[in-house]
Amino acid sequence: MKLLSRSEELVLLAVLTLKEHAYCVPIRKKLKETTGKSWSFGSIYDPLDRLVHRGFLKSFLSEPTKERGGRSKRIYRLTEEGKKALIEIRNIEKALWAEVTGFEI
Repeated sequence: MKLLSRSEELVLLAVLTLKEHAYCVPIRKKLKETTGKSWSFGSIYDPLDRLVHRGFLKSFLSEPTKERGGRSKRIYRLTEEGKKALIEIRNIEKALWAEVTGFEI
């Protein structure tokens, strides 16, 4: 399996934590809160598109909402393959950190 990029990993984790509220605006807000960095919409949509294409996320349109002028939201959900990818990257990072010595956190 091809490894996730850091932005893909963070986006997958944001989708996982946001559950039914995982669409671009809350994902962007969650990433900004967590990382302390600004994220452009492009820096969210690009990984989302790649992750859907790779089968790690699926997306669907919500019912139209009055708050959005009758427009739907594109909601994202983690797939089983996405869960496996997150577990794999976490295990790799854990193994690498276990070998680090003399580094104070």
